[in-house]
Formats: sequence, structure tokens, C-alpha cells
Amino acid sequence: MSKIVHKYGGTSVGTPEKIKNVARRVKRVHDLGNEVVVIVSAMGHTTDELINLMHQVSDTPNPREYDMLVSTGEQVSAALLAMALQSIGCPAVSLTGGQAGVVTEDIYKKARIKDIKLGRVKEELNKGKVVVITGFQGIDSKGDIITIGRGGSDTSAVAVAAALKADVCDIYTDVDGVYTTDPRIAPDARKLENISYEEMLELASLGAQVLHPRSVECASIYGITIHLRSSLKEDEGTHITSASKLEERRSKEASKMEKKEAVRGIALDENIAKIGILKVPDKPGTAAKIFGALAVEKINVDMIVQSIHLQGTLADMAFTVDRPELKKAVEVTERVAKELKAGSVVSDSDVCKVSLVGIGMVSQPGTAAKMFAALSKEKINIHMITTSEIKISCVVKKESGKKAVLALHQAFGLEKVA
Repeated sequence: MSKIVHKYGGTSVGTPEKIKNVARRVKRVHDLGNEVVVIVSAMGHTTDELINLMHQVSDTPNPREYDMLVSTGEQVSAALLAMALQSIGCPAVSLTGGQAGVVTEDIYKKARIKDIKLGRVKEELNKGKVVVITGFQGIDSKGDIITIGRGGSDTSAVAVAAALKADVCDIYTDVDGVYTTDPRIAPDARKLENISYEEMLELASLGAQVLHPRSVECASIYGITIHLRSSLKEDEGTHITSASKLEERRSKEASKMEKKEAVRGIALDENIAKIGILKVPDKPGTAAKIFGALAVEKINVDMIVQSIHLQGTLADMAFTVDRPELKKAVEVTERVAKELKAGSVVSDSDVCKVSLVGIGMVSQPGTAAKMFAALSKEKINIHMITTSEIKISCVVKKESGKKAVLALHQAFGLEKVA
């Protein structure tokens, strides 16, 4: 008997018919003698609709009531799926995050999971039932319903799988796996049979939207294998696991060519903006003042580049932020620049970030040179560059983003094998 956790996203449970399809799939797994726990998101665009209703009655909604409202979407999905399972002869029970023992921080709208007390879940599993749990939510120390922010249902599923010591966490979505890049940009993108936590975390953080970084981080901490697959097909998807397990799996399943790949995937993030500060005093503490002020305002900074100015005592500094935070970030930066007696502050929202990701880069020199050559061939100018052991990111003009992805996808031979 295996312990299996399924997670179904909003599109997978978006209609009554889709919920019935999910129920049939879950029943087949349960009928094999497995203990099954299912985590569900709200149906379709339910959360957006609830937020729209909220804004019709309040311009400044109370955070507690916000969580109370938006958490109801998952409760609808969970109850309907439990009913659908019962109607086809599969015993099932629906539980809220709180009833399932998901305990969170005392922070509304974006709490992290502190603990999962699975007494009730195990009790229901021992009765032979499928347990359907609302994703995206838990309860705090006061017993209030708390939501856990973006990617919450994926994170809930992985956390429950870890607490149960499940054999696998199957995350069902409207895509059938992780691809070498977005198939909407490169139709010949290849589905990966497996990918490491490190590679998936980088891709998810760099713009690939198939999984939220929080869920991948949680899986890596507890060693849970995620199987990302389609809710519309029975095909295998992509297994996300540790590098050691990945090497073992590749040695059995992958071709010799795949094992030599330096690059496993390409991500495009069109939601960034660039800020530059000219003639910054080049002395200790300058960067701390700039980025400390941004941190106080909860503005996340990604790429940072500093270059020496012609005057030896000055430097030019550039960094990127999420585009929705550009206005606020510029205001903070201008204030600090004035305090530092720096030059002007400039910004550019017409940019994007293209990134190569792959553990194989560590042992294969020349990846960066090959990337720059491919972009140069397409006459794509690079504004900023950052690297790590398994990642190379370049900021380019937004209009060149998709063109850059296509050029790099071809240059590194990531397309489907004919």
C-alpha cells in the first residue's frame, strides 16, 4: 500500500464535468489499495471573482476578512469533489486546511506553514476514505483561517506529502510537464522526463510558471518527489527530484546525449524593470543604504551590477525589480540617491530577462560564450548579465525576449528529437 498525494489546480476542477473526471482518476488510484489524499484549488477563476466582489464592498478590506472570503473557493472545490467520489462508490471526506491540521504563522494573506498535525487525516485514511483537503489555507494560533499566498495549493500539497511521508506528490495541471522552454514561444520545445530540484527552482524563480518556487523549495527540504503531469491525459509527466535520484533515473532512462546537456531549460521573465543610479560614491556602506531602504519597503531586488565610473571615486549601479514595484522602487532609490549626493536615477520598464538553467554547466565550460554568440548573431544587445553555477541570466529589450529564447533553444539543441 502506497501513500499518494494528488493536487489539482483551478483549471483541473473548473467545471462539474472536470470534477467528475478527477473523481474517476482518484478512484482508480484508491481502488488499487493506495491511501490517497487530494489537495484542491478553487474552481477556475473563483478566487478572482471573490476578490472582485470584495472590492465592490470595500476599498480597504480587512486582511482577516480577506482570508475568510477567498478561502471559500477551495471549500467549494473540496466539497464537490468529495460528493463526486461518493457518488461513484468511493468513500471520501472533505476537510478545510484547519480541519486537516495545517498550522500557519499569524500573518494574513501570505503566511508560511509552521506545522501539519495529521491526526484527523490519518483517522479518515484508516477508515478507507479518500481525504480531500482545501489547498492555499490553514489556521493560525487563534484559530483564524489564514491563506498562504501565491502558489499556496502547490505548497500545501508538498507539505502534506512530507508530513505523511508519501511516496510521491502528483501535481495535476493543464500542462503535461516541464518543457525545455515555454512551448507557446518554441513549438518544438521538448518535455523533460525529469529535472532536479535545483534546476526547477531556478526555472520557477526565473519566470517559468508551471510550479511555484515555494513548493519546489519545500519538496527539496523534505526529499519529496513531485510528479508534474496533465489532468487531461494518463501520460507520464516530469519528475522533480534530488540530483542524486535524478542521476540514478537518467542512467536507467535517458540517452547518453541527455546526460551531457549543459542546459536543461530556458526561462523568459517579462515582468521585470531596470533601475540605474549614476555617479554613486564608491565607498563602503553605499550599497547597504540603497538596498536596505528597498528591503524596508519589501521591494525584492534581483540582478545587481556595479561598474567603475571614469572618476575613480564614483561608480554606476544598476539592478532589476518586479515591474509592478517599479514606481515605488524609483521613489525610494531617488530619495537615497539624494542622501548619498549621487547623480541621476534612470529606469527602463521595456526590458525582460532570458535565463539558461542546467546543472551540467558546472562541468562544461563555454556555455556563457555560446549564449553570447547566439544572441550576437541575432543582433540582440545585452544590458545586464548575472551568473551562478547553474544559471546565466541576461537582460535584453522586451521586444527581443522571445527571439532570444528561440535563438538559444536552437543553439543548445533543446528541440524535440525527430
